[in-house]
Amino acid sequence: MLRSVLLMSVVASVAVSAAGLISAQTPGPNLSEQQRSLKAAREQSERARQRSNALRRQAEAASNDADRIASEAAALAARIQAAEADITAARTRIAIVTRLQQRQRARLAEKQGPMIRLTAALQMMTRKPTALALVEPRSLDELIYMRSILSAVMPEIQRRTASLRDEVRQGERLRLQAARAIASLDESQRRLADRRRQLAGLEASERIEAARFSDDAGIEQDRALALGEEARDIVDLMDQIRESSEVREALAQLDGPMLRPGQGRDTPVSTPPRNRDVANAYRLPVNGEIVTGLGEISDSGYRSRGLTIAVASGAQIVAPAAGRVAYAGRYRGYGNIIIIEHDAGWTSLITNMATIRVAVGDQIVQGAPVGRSGSDEPTVTVELRRNGRAIDIAALIG
Repeated sequence: MLRSVLLMSVVASVAVSAAGLISAQTPGPNLSEQQRSLKAAREQSERARQRSNALRRQAEAASNDADRIASEAAALAARIQAAEADITAARTRIAIVTRLQQRQRARLAEKQGPMIRLTAALQMMTRKPTALALVEPRSLDELIYMRSILSAVMPEIQRRTASLRDEVRQGERLRLQAARAIASLDESQRRLADRRRQLAGLEASERIEAARFSDDAGIEQDRALALGEEARDIVDLMDQIRESSEVREALAQLDGPMLRPGQGRDTPVSTPPRNRDVANAYRLPVNGEIVTGLGEISDSGYRSRGLTIAVASGAQIVAPAAGRVAYAGRYRGYGNIIIIEHDAGWTSLITNMATIRVAVGDQIVQGAPVGRSGSDEPTVTVELRRNGRAIDIAALIG
């Protein structure tokens, strides 16, 4: 009886361990996706830091306060996006470590089970005193057989206990990784809060500076809102804005009045840098995952004219290229939107914004903060047009 119990324990131990090894080596269906998300978040963070450094150098080289403040605001917005990407990376890393811990605990449980049964069988054997072998000759044969079995089983027991010790050490390493990921998340959230406070302070200075040159801002805003009321849909609105832009550019090319000598020298006007090649400089206005591309049909049957991006709650939205704000406000069915006119007939539309921090007529640099997303599973949609025709943004940004 004892012989059969021991043999069954050894066989069961080997079988369960093999099954545990196979399941441990089979990757979960979501682990690879989480790893890709982690890589993408780290890449977004690195790109945002590089943009921030470039914008800070641009701010240091600015020749006047308006340009300096605009570049500093764009640099801060890039640092905010870097912090947001760091938070996404930290949360993804925590999810990956948690998943690995669950799989490691399952492997450990599978390996412990056979060892517990084998230990129980060995304990049963040790409970039979050796002295009984003198009274029962059969017990001596059984004892010799058990010792031969033990001599064969002991190397396997040592191998498996070593494997258990490795699993315990791996569990400790995963625990440390989880602690580091949580600390990284806390630090990224602190940096994000600090940089948002810095941007709020800088925006106040920027508004004060911009107020010196915005005597007709209210009239222009009213005109843009009137266009929105007249437009049948958002495509019609963008066409009307494009037409008004063409009229404005034609008027700007007319000769103005001649200034007397010395007139106008004391009122320098800041001219933001122009970006002639929008196609090569264009970038997404927000960090996130693209969920709908140009021309795709949504569940409601709507054909997308741009990219829809799933973003984090309160994500920072920036200008995808330099230009002039032609519309900023609510528009029916699209939440808060902004329309930015770029050079050479290019126009950007950003919709589903929770807040807007720019006004009609603002000249903005690429990367300038223009608003933030909502808080309830937010998405942001961006459309790019040239002379009224939709352009595939994904092809421009690779």
